[in-house]
Amino acid sequence: MTRSPSRNLLRDARAQTPLWQLYPVFFVFVYLSHLTLLRLPYYWDEGGYYIPAALDFYHTGALVPHFTNAHPPLPSILLAGWWRLSGFVPSGTRTFICMVAAAALLAVFALARKLLGTPAAVATTLLTAIYPIWFAQSTLAHADIFAATFTLWAFALYLTRPPGSGASSTQLQIAVALLFTLAVLSKETAIVQPAALAALELVLLVCAWKTPPLRRAHAGWLAALSFPLLPLAAWFAYHHHVTGFTFGNPAYLRYNATANFTVAHIFHALQSRAMHLFWQRNIWVPLMLALACLAMPARPQEQAQQIPRSALRTIALLVAANWVFFSVMGGAPLTRYLLPVYPLLLLVSVAIWRSRTRLWPLLAALTAAGFISALWINPPYSFAPEDNLTYRDMIVVHQEAIDYLARNYPDATVLTAWPVTTDLFCPELGYTRRSFKVVALDDFTAEDIRQAAEQPVAFDTVLVVTTHYIPPALRGYLTEHPNSSRGVEFARAPVLTPAEIAAELGGTIVWQDERNGEWAAIVRLARARTTAPAAIPRSPL
Repeated sequence: MTRSPSRNLLRDARAQTPLWQLYPVFFVFVYLSHLTLLRLPYYWDEGGYYIPAALDFYHTGALVPHFTNAHPPLPSILLAGWWRLSGFVPSGTRTFICMVAAAALLAVFALARKLLGTPAAVATTLLTAIYPIWFAQSTLAHADIFAATFTLWAFALYLTRPPGSGASSTQLQIAVALLFTLAVLSKETAIVQPAALAALELVLLVCAWKTPPLRRAHAGWLAALSFPLLPLAAWFAYHHHVTGFTFGNPAYLRYNATANFTVAHIFHALQSRAMHLFWQRNIWVPLMLALACLAMPARPQEQAQQIPRSALRTIALLVAANWVFFSVMGGAPLTRYLLPVYPLLLLVSVAIWRSRTRLWPLLAALTAAGFISALWINPPYSFAPEDNLTYRDMIVVHQEAIDYLARNYPDATVLTAWPVTTDLFCPELGYTRRSFKVVALDDFTAEDIRQAAEQPVAFDTVLVVTTHYIPPALRGYLTEHPNSSRGVEFARAPVLTPAEIAAELGGTIVWQDERNGEWAAIVRLARARTTAPAAIPRSPL
């Protein structure tokens, strides 16, 4: 006799392993899958903001770093606390981020298991873990992984909350309010999640106004979801007290907010964010498989294992809110801002697969193959190196170049551009044991090189690196099609090649390397110039 779906779910619930017992398994999986990445020096924004900010707190206890455009301080506090235990080394930092990522995956598992049962939870969690954007961020010390972890735990509680009210509901509301507070104190933009849910609860409160039990429940949730605004406002007030700037220095505020409030920018950002949500790094594979499955009849025996309509409605709201919010706010259109959303898309995809076909594990395997391939295979369009393992290529070529300088020209005065200016100047970032004398460029365009050649500040070596990643296939297309819209943009301020820079400055290429479109080269000037004090690298925005 076939058991009913409700009995199967009940039996599954009784047999579930406690989540705290599963955490070591999750951590070991994340740690071992990232083992070859743990000793890498710090990457771009890590070295540009998050590690220096945490070091400020580590050494001085200052919540606001010296460059005065502070994000909320929780990541700095957590990193500094961990460094007291592990010591300040990149491998220790990356191990800690693995721990944070494992906690986030445990939240994904808890949410999926509560809604769909253990098999679907395993599939959803594994697909999240190997999704290239998530995989890459699982060792990078960006605030986004901290915010995503707290946010996903809040989702796990909110989306699976039992109906009704009372003391248990109040405790749940307090827990969700605390988790969202920790999220916004990790990254201020995480406020979009509780704000969207608060708007939903406000609508439900108005609709249920004449039903006292429902009215009290929605009012309680509205208060809980609105609470994170208070500590976030307190942080901004403290930041203004310390620095005189509420949301960061004028350059930071202009880049991340005011410069974006144009119709053209928002329209373009909406297109970009749609690509990030529904296409980037093969996320289209599970979504297209889910759409295809919707054309198939539902499996009656799986009806009780569907995501509740209320939860689906909430997930749709969260996806839309993130899409719109990050199309308006944020300077660089980075996919890591959307980390909490990708598990929700995968959760819905797995739920649809299971509801339509018994062969859903094959669809999960096909999706996994697409994700794993996207870790190494790059598309023929521009993307941030941190969207997959391309960021490792960048770090490796930078490390090789700096090692060559340290062995052969330890006293060189180096002309280079961000982020290598800081990599050479700050030994704590893991690239060098001692500071080099550095002269900073904005970029390696013809105009930048011409101005460098004319300036009185002396340099005798140039370290040329990729400042704007363009896949080799796309670079070739843009070069061959200069009249296309992208070709015109590309040709307007082309970055010079190492050979062109050497010719312009009268130097010789003494070393170069290239990895999948990430390259570096060292140009030694034919006639060494008189050395000068190092130029201080630009402060990160």
